[in-house]
Amino acid sequence: MQDISHYFCDFFFDLGLSDKATSFFNMLVLLAILCIIILVSDFIARKVLVQTFNAYAKKSKTNFDDLLVSHKAPRNIAHLVPLFLTIKLFPIVFYDFPQSEIFIITILKVYGILLSIWILRSVLRTLEAYFKTVPNLKDKPIDSYIQVVMLFVWITGIGLCFVVITGIPLWTFFTTIGAASAILLLIFKDTILGFVASLQIAINDSLRIGDWITMDKYGADGDVIEINLATVQVQNFDMTITHIPTYAIISDSFKNWRGMQASGGRRIKRSILIKANSIKYLTKDSIEKLKNIELITAYLSHRQEDIDSYNASHNIDKSTLINGRNMTNLGVFRKYLQTYIENHSGINKEMFIMVRQMAPTPQGLPLEIYAFSSDKRWENYEYIMSDIFDHALAAVPYFDLELYELSTGAQPNT
Repeated sequence: MQDISHYFCDFFFDLGLSDKATSFFNMLVLLAILCIIILVSDFIARKVLVQTFNAYAKKSKTNFDDLLVSHKAPRNIAHLVPLFLTIKLFPIVFYDFPQSEIFIITILKVYGILLSIWILRSVLRTLEAYFKTVPNLKDKPIDSYIQVVMLFVWITGIGLCFVVITGIPLWTFFTTIGAASAILLLIFKDTILGFVASLQIAINDSLRIGDWITMDKYGADGDVIEINLATVQVQNFDMTITHIPTYAIISDSFKNWRGMQASGGRRIKRSILIKANSIKYLTKDSIEKLKNIELITAYLSHRQEDIDSYNASHNIDKSTLINGRNMTNLGVFRKYLQTYIENHSGINKEMFIMVRQMAPTPQGLPLEIYAFSSDKRWENYEYIMSDIFDHALAAVPYFDLELYELSTGAQPNT
């Protein structure tokens, strides 16, 4: 090795240079040659390794190797070849400068640790992308798990760099970190909270990628597109992105619409307001007129027979309409809406259907429609609901009822 280390010494010595100058210029020439070797070996290693991976990826049926190539894992691995050559050849270059050799070797070891971290980062990012393509893992917070592993890798790598530079044992480094745990907890507070929250989210299955959530505190109303240690990203329906701290998912309240999406329908729960002074008993003439509405013809006939039979058996004086049993225009309208919704093509007939009268309000008497649309897609759901209420509102005058609406003057329309 000494012969190689002094290969150019004779040339510089013949030029009349001193021993120190000869050794110095000899080292510079060897260093230049080493740099050329490093560059050439790095180029060749990258070409061979990347092309080999590309060729294998094209023949392979799995997409894992394609993801390795796209995340530059082979390219980063190829950098190990010139690193090993450098570590092996540097003692030759700095044979006459042992102190510089020790310093350079230390730098190379640190670089080797950082390069290893970068290679692991490429592999972890590949695993992250691959797991997201697995059907059973698509809705899991893979980003959080990978970030936790990456955080551990970085802490270990920094510890090893510290050991290489200072010569202090690794155990002493981690002991020092333990002593400074209060400061570390303050620095990594959000990361630790996010990690705990990610575990709870995964264990409780409270949130998945693709879930539609509503969180008023953060103005979020849309689909979850990413869950990581720091934030949960929600793409709102106006295509904006809301970032919610991951730990807020555990500490604050939010609405997850997954249950609705997994069920057989999406709930319709809306009222129309009827003016109280338009509600009245139906006379026989009114009933005969309403029998022209096909959906309730059979109901009115059967119901009128029951009422007439009851009134006759109890000798009810019907000269005054309020006596005995009667039908009201509101009751018949309620029955009409119930029948109409039960026959509507957009309503899930296997789920609960009800038209109910709510408690009176200063704005009138609410008549609430409670049902579930068979189509849960937002646009179609709104169309079905609008179609039902278009019909309901237009049908109100046929029953001699009136809708409440605030008058244009200062006084409300009662």
